[in-house]
Amino acid sequence: MKPILFNIQKFCLHDGPGIRTTVFFKGCPLRCAWCANPESQLSFPQITYHDKNCHQCGLCVSVCPNKALSLIHDKIVIDHQKCKHCLLCANACPFNAIQIEGYTMDIEEILNEILKDADFYKESNGGVTFSGGEVLSQVQAAIELADKLHEHNIHVAIETTGYSSKETFCKLLNHIDLLLFDFKHPNSEKHKKGTGVSNQLILENLALAKEHEKKIIIRMPIIPNYNDSLEDAKHTAQIFHKLDIKDIELLPFHQFGENKYQFLQKEYAYPNNVQLTKKDLQHLIEYYESEGFNVKCS
Repeated sequence: MKPILFNIQKFCLHDGPGIRTTVFFKGCPLRCAWCANPESQLSFPQITYHDKNCHQCGLCVSVCPNKALSLIHDKIVIDHQKCKHCLLCANACPFNAIQIEGYTMDIEEILNEILKDADFYKESNGGVTFSGGEVLSQVQAAIELADKLHEHNIHVAIETTGYSSKETFCKLLNHIDLLLFDFKHPNSEKHKKGTGVSNQLILENLALAKEHEKKIIIRMPIIPNYNDSLEDAKHTAQIFHKLDIKDIELLPFHQFGENKYQFLQKEYAYPNNVQLTKKDLQHLIEYYESEGFNVKCS
């Protein structure tokens, strides 16, 4: 089995306890408007255009069998409706202006790369985190890799949206040690407006994780004018109280992924929003703490 990834990031300090390696699986069923990794959404390799590298030679245009690329005003324009992801343009470009996001690796290849840092995991009580994209979209590969990591006594966490069938979700739960559960909005309609999907299945799977007695840390990206109000926090707290979940991590909105939208020639939904800080989230931190939650703000 060859999972498709878009990154393996080492020495991560914010994806679970200790020093960790984070494996980013490609493919996600959500379309969050603020997504910092838009290249993670499609479940197959795709092309990006980096105009600063481009020499306008037109070679990529000439090799495309589907006429998905055009040279307009000294820049390559990609017609994503026509693109069939054959990747011929990227392989032909001599200047690295057309690049490929996403690649496949054997499970053993991934394992060997992870094991290079085994001493760091041991010394720091760290391990490996599966992220994305959405790891549940490649559940069999994730299970196989998790089992091999456990053979080496390496702690395994997943960061997940929780959006999958209950059967798929439970399959993976039985093979991991920690659940970093992304939570976007308590209201189903607003959740769908911001992410493209309802939160009903997500809430059901969160309850399932609690039934399985898994260690759960809630991670909430706080987005301006979307889920940053005290009213949203009160509704969210009610949900977590019912499930007896205590650990919450608030993630202030940032724009680190904005340039990726340019590379993908996609519109970015938050171009004029200022990055939030821990100070901006103080009202939420104080509220959740007053409700008895253990709150961390990155």
